Amino acid sequence: MSEITPDLVRHLGVLARIQLSDEEVQSLTGQLDAIVDNIAKVSEVATPDVVATSHPIPLENVFRPDVVRQQLTREQVLQNAPDQADGRFRVTAILGEEQ
Repeated sequence: MSEITPDLVRHLGVLARIQLSDEEVQSLTGQLDAIVDNIAKVSEVATPDVVATSHPIPLENVFRPDVVRQQLTREQVLQNAPDQADGRFRVTAILGEEQ
């Protein structure tokens, strides 16, 4: 027997604040029932001897280690800046004057 009923779908619609027509309720009842059945099938396969995975391919950190290097001086950084003021980059304001 189906776990998902039209009344349950209507209740979920109310909780989600979604107004559902009778046609949508019937359609969603079948779709949600199929989803619940598929989840049940996966649960049957999952046994204690099957290791849980978060990703099918083992992941490893691809970042290089941080190495302290010689830094640019402020003058070197600003030498190609289109506009600068007081040792900083000068950019166009993004907020209007009304804010």
